[in-house]
Amino acid sequence: MTQQPISLLLCALGGEGGGVLTEWLVETARHAGYPVQATSIPGVAQRTGATTYYLEVFPTPQSELQGRRPVLGLYPMPGRLDALVSSELLETARQLSLGHASRDRTLVISSTARTLTTMEKMQLGDGRRDSAQLAQLVAAHSRAHHLIDMAELTRQAGTVVSAVLLGCIAASGLLPMKRVDYELIIGGEGSMAQASLRGFALGFEAVSAQRQQARYIDAVLNTRPASSAPTTDALQTAPALPTEVASRFPATLHDLIALARARLTEYQNAAYARRYVERLHTVLDAERVSDPEGRRGWAITREMARWLALWMAFDDIVRVADLKSRANRWQRVVGEVKAKDEDLLKLYDHFKPGVPEFAALLPSALANRLLTWDKKRTLAGKTPWALPLKIGTHTVTGLLALRLLAGLKWLRPHGSRFVSEQALIDEWLAAVTQQTARHWDSGFEIAQCGRLIKGYGSTNERGKDNLLHVVRHLATASHFADDAARAAAIAAARQAALADDAGQALDKTLKQHGAPARPLKAQPIRWVRKPALRKAP
Repeated sequence: MTQQPISLLLCALGGEGGGVLTEWLVETARHAGYPVQATSIPGVAQRTGATTYYLEVFPTPQSELQGRRPVLGLYPMPGRLDALVSSELLETARQLSLGHASRDRTLVISSTARTLTTMEKMQLGDGRRDSAQLAQLVAAHSRAHHLIDMAELTRQAGTVVSAVLLGCIAASGLLPMKRVDYELIIGGEGSMAQASLRGFALGFEAVSAQRQQARYIDAVLNTRPASSAPTTDALQTAPALPTEVASRFPATLHDLIALARARLTEYQNAAYARRYVERLHTVLDAERVSDPEGRRGWAITREMARWLALWMAFDDIVRVADLKSRANRWQRVVGEVKAKDEDLLKLYDHFKPGVPEFAALLPSALANRLLTWDKKRTLAGKTPWALPLKIGTHTVTGLLALRLLAGLKWLRPHGSRFVSEQALIDEWLAAVTQQTARHWDSGFEIAQCGRLIKGYGSTNERGKDNLLHVVRHLATASHFADDAARAAAIAAARQAALADDAGQALDKTLKQHGAPARPLKAQPIRWVRKPALRKAP
């Protein structure tokens, strides 16, 4: 008879049903006749409240203990945990850092979904933790692990993640209870119970599939040399890349280029995607000059493949209208609010386009006149002109209005913003290719400056101004002692621009490397009349 209880640490964020999950496990164990005990460990986190629950189940039925009662613990002991179950990947890593798990004992079940921390959201660049590194940490500190996108399974089932977690635990084989025991505790006639059962089934099937795959791989490894062992690829399959395009680029870049081509074809048309390919090929030609054998993995071309595609697919009112009027968006909203066929669902979208949005679709001459008129109004102390709109996307007229605006895609290349964006892209591209052919490190640093272009409105304009200032005063400057000093200056300026939204760190860094600070932009002063105070009667 096994004398040691099975210990589980359950980790959930606020509102994810961690307490309900614990109650399900306790009731299931009691229903099946096993001794069980659970305690909660309240705490706080940067992503709403985080509460962990500690559970111990004695694997021998109470009927076989002859009246004896096992002693169960109230708190996890470092390195003595049998299972760590978590609804969020970074939370899993945090618990591993506390020393609860051990490589020779602990089974880790975690969702690959992320709920970003406050610090991750505050970063001006991509402040997200690398999920691949977090997954490697889980693999290095566990006996076995199951990493599953539980957020997607939760959406499919229309429930909360606790039901999916319960299914994963049941399928892991760690606890002695049977599947029917879990389902009896969850089951009921209500819609919420049915959704929980769907989530439980999806989690159960996901872990069962992973366990079956692991057994298959183990069987193959036992009959094949290690050099011929099969590998698995969790990446989504990219769209097929045409042969004439694939032959022009190294194979390591094909997936990224295929995704970029698909996005730009959808954004504009096939000709625009071909323009992207031609631009990217000029970068590859330049990189072949400084690194003919590709020993650095064509890193510059890879960086440009991503940032160039994102810049070329800049957001405008046509793009916004297209995204908001797609059928899959309505389906997503219905799924998020869990609307049923008999429910009445109304969806309103609020827009406030100003003069820049309308001018973007006009030829440069007309656009400049319109922008000049709005600027005069602003300098006179008036607020910039804008048109507040409330469109009911659930109505025929509202949806038709958005589709009509989305249909103006053909007009985009004739607009002033499209022309100006392409000119700025070409200026950045010329700096990248010129410096890449001359000095690989300098070209790589300028290519990475593409991450400065993000957001929309003033944020997007500020990012472009920062990038072009770096290009014009660092990338093409002649005052550097050597190319290595130029590369270091560009890297420092990029990091400073991402670290400080106000730009003070960037201006300071520019001056340190012999470049002028960014020019100040005139801001109108608006005087507001103070209302007269009413005299007491």
